[in-house]
This record gives sequence, C-alpha cells and structure tokens, in this order.
Amino acid sequence: MAAGRDMRALMLPALPHPFAHDADFLADLPYDPSVLFFDQLSVVQNDGDLLVCRMPTDREMPITSAQRAHPVRHPRHVAGAVMVHATGMLGFVHAYYVLGLRHRDGWIGYGTHIHRVVFRKLVQPGPSPIEAQCKILKKRIGAARCFLRYEFEFKHEGQLCYEGEQSAMWIKVDEATPILDALRG
Repeated sequence: MAAGRDMRALMLPALPHPFAHDADFLADLPYDPSVLFFDQLSVVQNDGDLLVCRMPTDREMPITSAQRAHPVRHPRHVAGAVMVHATGMLGFVHAYYVLGLRHRDGWIGYGTHIHRVVFRKLVQPGPSPIEAQCKILKKRIGAARCFLRYEFEFKHEGQLCYEGEQSAMWIKVDEATPILDALRG
C-alpha cells in the first residue's frame, strides 16, 4: 500500500470513461485506454486488498464487435477474451492506485498463471454494466519484484458471469536489465 494512505472502506467517486480525470494514470497505462474497459473505480477496501470497478457493456469491444452473431446459436456477448484481459487491467488498477507501482518508474506486470476460470453467464452488450471485483489472496511485495494471486468475480445484473483465480508478477526493470533479461533471472 502506498505510504500514508488509509484505504479501509474508501469509496471513490464515479470517474469519466476511461479514468479520463487522471491523465497520469492514462499516461502510465501500458495499453491504449480504449482497452481499459472500466469507467469507474467504485470501491477499495481491506487495506486495498479488494477493489471493484464498473465495466460498461454498451461500448465497442475488440473480439466482441467482430462476432458473427446469430440470435439463436451465437447471440452477441461480451467475449471471454475481453473478460480475461479485463482481469489484467484490474491488476494494473490495483498496482497503480493501491501499491503505487508506476510503469514510468520501471514497473511492469505480467500474468504468470491462470489457475481457474469459469464463465457462468453470457453477457449481452447493453445498458447494464459488469461489476468487476478483484480480491488479493496472496502477496509478496519486494523492492524489485512483487507476486500477487488474485481472485476475480464479475457480476452482471446481480448474477455471477465470470470467476477466476490468477497470478501475476510485477517486476521493476531498467535499461541495464530489460524485461526479457529480468524474467530469465
């Protein structure tokens, strides 16, 4: 947790899509903001070990927009690949806002394991957003490496639509030790 910040039961205001209020966050994001997918960081609790973001489903999303939909056999739905990518973005939101890890300072995160993923419900794009929850199960925080194990629950219209457990490694790199060398060592 970033020094001097009490994150217990912190309720944050709605943010314009995609976190447009925070130019520093967008500049630090290692992906184009169009694939962030969240328009609101709703809740940060338990010293930052639990956070919830809102994921609108009424916007164009990669893979989802490329579906050849059929109303009976293959209705348009938020693609599973989008949900898996969203878990990585939740990890970045956590690393940035709670752990204080900045891409501009050399920190980068990569998923290492998908331990479990279950798709519970097809989510048709529309006015109802997905509430995406990230809970930290385990963490080892070091000066140049951080390991986190996450549990994810995504709900749509009150029903569980995605759940998973994944791990990621955050590594601090510099010009002398690029990421590919850091991963080998």
